[in-house]
Amino acid sequence: MIIHIDMDAFFASIEQVINPRLKGRPLIVGSRAHKMRTVVCAASYEAKALGIYSGMPSKDAFSICPNLEFVVADQAKYIWTSEKIFELLKGWGFALNYASVDEFQMDILEHPEPLKLVAQIQEQIYANFNITASVGIAKNWLLAKLASKINKPNGVTLINEANFKDILSATPLTKACGMAGKTGQILLAQGLKTCWDLYLNLPGFFAENPGKFEDIPEKSKSIGHSYTLPRAQTNPRFISAWIRVLSEMVGERLRQKNLVAKTIQLWLNIPEKGDFLAQKTFAIAANDSYEIYLRTLKIMTGMAQKRPKIRALGVTASHLSPQEYLPLLIEEKRREALVKAIDKINCRFGDNSIFPAQVILTRK
Repeated sequence: MIIHIDMDAFFASIEQVINPRLKGRPLIVGSRAHKMRTVVCAASYEAKALGIYSGMPSKDAFSICPNLEFVVADQAKYIWTSEKIFELLKGWGFALNYASVDEFQMDILEHPEPLKLVAQIQEQIYANFNITASVGIAKNWLLAKLASKINKPNGVTLINEANFKDILSATPLTKACGMAGKTGQILLAQGLKTCWDLYLNLPGFFAENPGKFEDIPEKSKSIGHSYTLPRAQTNPRFISAWIRVLSEMVGERLRQKNLVAKTIQLWLNIPEKGDFLAQKTFAIAANDSYEIYLRTLKIMTGMAQKRPKIRALGVTASHLSPQEYLPLLIEEKRREALVKAIDKINCRFGDNSIFPAQVILTRK
């Protein structure tokens, strides 16, 4: 049995807890500081009741409610809270997995009283964070996720054999995972309206199950690449270019394995001084090659010797975890889309079909 825990209006609820003045007020969280030139990242339930929703241009939201409260998104704050909730949930001792920054999946096996367990979990979340969660219970993750959306906020829905048809018949097709976009619109145009219609036409859809929460990072403790230069070099632009090359390689492998890393390590072989080895752990995990490169440069600035003669170098990523957080801000979403597009092109036409211009410096 799987339970899917979906935090209610997560970003907006956190902001209302931090600032009690916002409690009970229609509120939106925006991706940019200019409240009229952004999009709605999240809306409180008071705002949702007015017809305001995530993804809506903020100017449209303010046209609906001129007195709307506005807060700029703070990703670090939401991720910190998410991690604390994850730690709390681990205390129940069941296999636990992130679905996103505000959604968690727990395999409770054949627990004899799943409704009682869920009630305890909801109580603990509220007691510790003063925010609510809606929970779905079903035989697999897809049905459990669907169930979590049915009785929001702070609700519980159990889908079993007895109510399976009734619940799916009463639930719009677009509530199912993956059906909110173009795919759902195509099926709606073909006359499918409910999740029951989806089940009848695609009977295997709700049987999907991702497995038993395999611990992917255990298979890869770290990912790194190194290179020995033809001769020792002191040119900082040349060294930086090679760090960029190695960072690109590390980032690509992380993304292939759907992993992110919090810790970056830099190794330099300096013939006159010996090896330099340093690492830094960052608050937010990453697999973007450019971000890994910037973090590696930060480590290098800690060197006492500012222009060392370097013969070999390496970049390694560790403290790995599955990539579970979805990008929150519109700029991050654009960056992720760009990285995915580049990976796709390089996969189809060969490595380095597209590469950073800086890399050219290593070929001279």
